[in-house]
Amino acid sequence: MSFWTRKRDRSFFANTGSLVICGLLAGVVVAAASFPAVAMSGLAAKAGSRGFAELPTELEHQSAPQVTRIFASDGKTQIAVMYDEFRSDVPLKDISKNMQNAIVAAEDHQFYEHNGVDLKGVARAFVNNKNGGAKQGASTLTMQAVRMMLAYSAKTPQEAIDATKDTPERKLSEMKYALQLEKELTKQQILERYLNMAPFGNGAYGVYAGSQVYFGKKPKDLTVAEAALLAGMVKAPTSFDPTTPSGYPQALDRRNYIIDNMVDLKYISPEEGTKAKAAKLGRTTNRPGNGCVSVAKNNWGFFCDYFYRWWLSQKEFGETTYDRERQLKSGGYRVVTSLDVDAQAAARKEITRRINDTNRNALLLAGIEPGTGRVRTLAANRKFKLDNPEHPKNRLNSNPELAAKGIRGTYPYTTNPIITGGGDIVGYQAGSVFKMLTMVAALENGFGLDHQITSGSTYKSGYIIDPSSDAACPGTHFYCPSNASKDEQGTFNMWTGFGKSVNTYFVPLQEQVGAEKVVDVAKRFGVQFRAKSDADMANNPDAAHQWGAFTLGVSASTPLDIANAYATLAGDGMYCKPTPIQRITSADGTKVKAGQPECTRATSKDVARKALDAARCPVGDHAQLGNCGGATEPDAHPAVGHPIFGKTGTTDADKTAALVVGTQSLVIAGYLVNPDWAGHYDRMSHGIVNPAVYETMADFMEGKPQEEFKKPGE
Repeated sequence: MSFWTRKRDRSFFANTGSLVICGLLAGVVVAAASFPAVAMSGLAAKAGSRGFAELPTELEHQSAPQVTRIFASDGKTQIAVMYDEFRSDVPLKDISKNMQNAIVAAEDHQFYEHNGVDLKGVARAFVNNKNGGAKQGASTLTMQAVRMMLAYSAKTPQEAIDATKDTPERKLSEMKYALQLEKELTKQQILERYLNMAPFGNGAYGVYAGSQVYFGKKPKDLTVAEAALLAGMVKAPTSFDPTTPSGYPQALDRRNYIIDNMVDLKYISPEEGTKAKAAKLGRTTNRPGNGCVSVAKNNWGFFCDYFYRWWLSQKEFGETTYDRERQLKSGGYRVVTSLDVDAQAAARKEITRRINDTNRNALLLAGIEPGTGRVRTLAANRKFKLDNPEHPKNRLNSNPELAAKGIRGTYPYTTNPIITGGGDIVGYQAGSVFKMLTMVAALENGFGLDHQITSGSTYKSGYIIDPSSDAACPGTHFYCPSNASKDEQGTFNMWTGFGKSVNTYFVPLQEQVGAEKVVDVAKRFGVQFRAKSDADMANNPDAAHQWGAFTLGVSASTPLDIANAYATLAGDGMYCKPTPIQRITSADGTKVKAGQPECTRATSKDVARKALDAARCPVGDHAQLGNCGGATEPDAHPAVGHPIFGKTGTTDADKTAALVVGTQSLVIAGYLVNPDWAGHYDRMSHGIVNPAVYETMADFMEGKPQEEFKKPGE
């Protein structure tokens, strides 16, 4: 909605007599108006010896706070609304005539006759108030509209107070603005702006919000009785609130008073008035939820929160996070996000089939689109909700030290970004999914997919670690990794080594390439290194060079990080920054560029295609360029029924289990973790996380055409 604000500050009032003010006012309004000079002189005298002619008159367009609506990728399914004031403007043609008539009957009977100021009313109010009568205001609808405009345009709290305080100076200023406004706008335009700004109580601002909150309908459908109730509330929304015991009788009396006025003004017939007064007055409201804790479906909450955090990081919407939040909650944007409701429903369904929301362990799924970075799904076995501190439902923290202090865990309720990271969530060790990064670094540095290494069940590396570590070779300070099974021995290449996830192939491969080069690939592929200890290693080339266990996934990551790293392969080596946005439109219909795909080349097209070919082996698909020789999750490919690639991941003592599965359309990563305690004793089962991931992919890909991955050189 547009309105006007002062183009210049109030200029210093020149010294003039009160009679000059009266003359100016009288000259602007109809000459035939009966003007009580004594009363107006008194009003001007109260305002001080300032010249009316020196008051500012020009107003410029601004926007009142508007609701921002958040939609799924289909542009139709509303996820959430965000607002400081629940308001959404509508044109006058979409506001019932009943409402237009009711507000005139309630506030300004002479609205269609005066030029912005009702001089008789002003004089009458002044004399009445001066003589101790019941306080009268005499503000026209136009003057009231000006007052709201000035309040909304205030840059400081004091300006807001000055715009609404009851002083003769403010009244005179309002009058002159109103006179000018009437010259520039039609009565219909003024009425439209008034109805879209007026407060109706219970968090409703503007007639659209009032209609929704009190009646659950659009303004064009308001009846006489409903319109009269809303019109009556503008004067004092709290006093005339029908939902409170004290406000109900007052709201009823005022509604009926306005209906009588509508009859007197011949807007409705006496019979219509009688019928309207007999209508039952409701006592409830339909106040809409606000923000991510009020999403239409609870499992959309984690995605909504990801969007919210993303918005607060975007400088396009303001210099500070405060400015960006105000822009989000008052800018009236229409945000079409990247959330795919079908993918989200599938993810939540598959999670719920395998683990309940009260389990202390969390099954986390993130899906992202290759080539765009658009986040399509974020799901977990958690309710996106704040636990009530007065009546908490969450179980005690699984960390015994925290539980002993009475600190509760994040299950079943949490609003922490456990899927995407942020805040105090740095991520989780994900295990062998990181081996893909080593393979990419090797391919970039001239190694072929057929590069062979003869591996034993253990490997004595040249990486130096603490000799007291369980990972050190006995009696030495050298890192000595072993395989998950003693059967994993022999000569392997990248297809077979990756397919069977052979630790003693990938640690020496990393040594041959240089661990710092693998870390560099990780950075280019979007691994965030949120934990300070990880960041310190990653950002120090000497330390990174000695990071022997990096290829085995000891650095904290999130499902979204890994889904996007693997999506970089499907995107032919183009890394795309994750985004929750499909498109954003401002209140005036302008398209906003923020959130559109930001892609950079992370590796060459041929390297990406070669690595992806080997990555088909772990998930039961066949390689086009070589032979797999085994798979750590052979059921994935038959379940999905499309060409896929991916990798399993397991950490020491099975503290984390992970699987990533990708197609050309979507990459999904799933982690089974304990978000509250990294040192837990549970053994995470691939029997839970793996089918949740590949069955979600199967649901998403159902009915879609087969799409084979491209070979290098094509």
